[in-house]
Amino acid sequence: MVSEGATGRKTRALRAENALTSLTDGPESPERLRRVLEQALVFTGATLAAVYRPGEDGDQLYLVESAGVPRTVYGLRDSYAGSGDSPPADAYRSGRPVFLGPEELAGCAESRRVARRDFHLAVLPAHGDDSRACLVAVSEDPHGFDDEDRKCLELIADAVVCPVPVPAPEGAELGSNAFSLAVDTGRVEVGDAILELFGLSRAAFDGRIETLLGLTVPEDLPSLMSLFEAGHLSVGDRELEFRILQPSGPPKWLRLRGRMPAGDGRPARLVGTVADASTLRSDVTDVARVQRLAAALAMAGTVRDVSQAVVSALRAPLRADRIALAELENDRLVVTVLDPPEPESWPELWRLEWRSEWPEAPVRAMPTLATALREGRAQIWPAGTVLEPALAEVGPGGLAVLPLPAAGRMAGACLIGWDTPHHFDADERALLTASSGLAGQALMRAHALDAEHELVGMLQRQLLPRRLPHLPGAVAVARYLPSTAGLELGGDWYDVIPLPDNHVALVIGDVQGHSAAAATLMGQMRTALRAYSVEGHPPDVVVAHANRLLMDLETDLFVTCTYVDLDMEEGTAWCVRAGHLPPVLRHPDGSTEIAESDGGPPLGVVAQADFPMTPLRLRPGTVVALTTDGLVESTEADIDVGMDRFAHGLGVSDPGHLGLVADVLLGGARRSDDVALLLLRYDGMATHPLRETWTVWRVPEAARHARRFTRRTLRVWGVPEDAMDTALLVVSELVTNALVHTGGQVRLDLTLIGRRLRVSVADTSPRTPVKPTNIGWEATGGRGILLVEAVSAVWGSVPVSGGKQVWSEIALDG
Repeated sequence: MVSEGATGRKTRALRAENALTSLTDGPESPERLRRVLEQALVFTGATLAAVYRPGEDGDQLYLVESAGVPRTVYGLRDSYAGSGDSPPADAYRSGRPVFLGPEELAGCAESRRVARRDFHLAVLPAHGDDSRACLVAVSEDPHGFDDEDRKCLELIADAVVCPVPVPAPEGAELGSNAFSLAVDTGRVEVGDAILELFGLSRAAFDGRIETLLGLTVPEDLPSLMSLFEAGHLSVGDRELEFRILQPSGPPKWLRLRGRMPAGDGRPARLVGTVADASTLRSDVTDVARVQRLAAALAMAGTVRDVSQAVVSALRAPLRADRIALAELENDRLVVTVLDPPEPESWPELWRLEWRSEWPEAPVRAMPTLATALREGRAQIWPAGTVLEPALAEVGPGGLAVLPLPAAGRMAGACLIGWDTPHHFDADERALLTASSGLAGQALMRAHALDAEHELVGMLQRQLLPRRLPHLPGAVAVARYLPSTAGLELGGDWYDVIPLPDNHVALVIGDVQGHSAAAATLMGQMRTALRAYSVEGHPPDVVVAHANRLLMDLETDLFVTCTYVDLDMEEGTAWCVRAGHLPPVLRHPDGSTEIAESDGGPPLGVVAQADFPMTPLRLRPGTVVALTTDGLVESTEADIDVGMDRFAHGLGVSDPGHLGLVADVLLGGARRSDDVALLLLRYDGMATHPLRETWTVWRVPEAARHARRFTRRTLRVWGVPEDAMDTALLVVSELVTNALVHTGGQVRLDLTLIGRRLRVSVADTSPRTPVKPTNIGWEATGGRGILLVEAVSAVWGSVPVSGGKQVWSEIALDG
């Protein structure tokens, strides 16, 4: 077994000096500074190394070059004032090293704008050339930079030589495979060879970077866009392989090599070359692979993304036959990626004990692996080493185990195996050592990201309806897509609220922003609108009440929503908008209509706002579509264009399969914002209920008049005599209770739906009738509700606007 022991650790500075000597003895090249900085990643475990130097005016320190993860992860800027209060400026002025831990960084004025400060920062003056510069290094190791690390950093600082930028002459011609991109405007100049690779003629190219990006394979766009967006761009070299679409055949692989020249206060410009990747694969060095791995890990958002990046970076360069990467959870290894993925490529023992998917394995079953993880060092076993059966067949020609450390513990392990005897040279050992630290930190970040994604999804699901209700004469479906651009909770929501008398309320809304506060407010507003709806208020009153409630909450956020109250019996609806998108109607003939209507302001803006109601007419087969702006608004087109496109997609769809319609409409949704979609197809009720209403006057004979009205109505409806007697008893008791215990108007409603008779009495008191628990023989009242309960199939009380409604349903026999 060959491993790095204590002696090897003590000679890191000597090995770093030898590596730097070999880099600086050769002819000067544009890549020298970057390769010097990469030694900090290899020999000190740093996750980022960068160089700052003064500009032409001498008042600013500009970023010259960086290696490792993007500077934005740690809040490092492109430039610092030379006279300001920042670690680079302090080291530059004093000429002395500055080492800061998380506690010191928390009190540093420059870092107060950075949410994350759980890292160590080292800033050393560099005197490798005539002008002074600063070497900046970042470590996520909880112990920071030890004495050996600091010696290596001093050697690297002495080897720093900043290249002097030579601006291209105005109007100078680019090489045939070169490009020059103005990051602030997106205008790009390209050579003829690049246009040929993209299949464009000079006359057809409009000089916009978006034109070239439009020919890129969509899966490769995120990593490519990270090079061109000013907010993510950092000074220094970068290298990336991507694919472009071909008129026929598979996509073509291209390789971009670019450089951001040293900052001098002028607008950012990325210059470099693009070439066919198939002709350049042999030129990649191990150090370049470390940088590529660091860039890939910085882009990785999930544990699986991290695992795939490690496999891509190591398997081909090391000519390995198999790689396994697993997370360490307590005493078990949870395998995230196996490459190759075919079961027959792995030992029989793995297939037997780890089942077909190899989800997990106990570390205690592999003591050699357990020892490597406990010691926390990369270990290599050559061919012929006696290992436990679970490991021996992974690499009969040699096995490497990379513990993946992060934040003072082991995040996981990477196993690399060869079938034929493999000789491990010094470059491969350095590649393995550097990769393990980078992968461990990325795996820990991704694990936290996955956990937070799961938490966000769980909270979002809890705040939205679990299922939509069954509706008479209609079918409703809903979809929600959370944003993938960040981890914060969104504020989009939808709701379908069944109301009395075969009404249903459709609600869709959006809370400003993406945060826990927005999600909390979304839950409050959804609950408030549902409560005001079931109280029986008209749509404009429901929205006005929600607006006043939001104003009383004293939040800085506002809410937009659209509320539609549908009468399923008549096929009519009233729509109220509060700063939200209007409904889109798809008529039975396939034509669509954007139901433009007057609307009020968003909720929470104006205390005494008016919310006008707009009537809608629905024929059987009409589809009502409500959505949020995440589906129809984009940076490329305004919201009117998006609404027209949404209406067209709805018009060409088949309303018979409403779920498929929703999926198709969401197919082109941007995932940079939440999207909510609610569709309802109005089919019309097959059987319309019979209804009659009687206003009960407060006169001595009121109960008798109500019974006479009920008997006359039920005879016309053909209700059997026994059911009629029951109904008369219920009417007598409910009307009497309303007259005795409440004031104001009393209304009697009779409804016949199929073989079920509903008797309801509404009054102006909000107090729900209470069923007595004990009645003595001498009591003169209190038995009415008990009688109603005894003769009813079901009974209850619901709030209505300004009062309540007590109802009873009686099943008709025969």
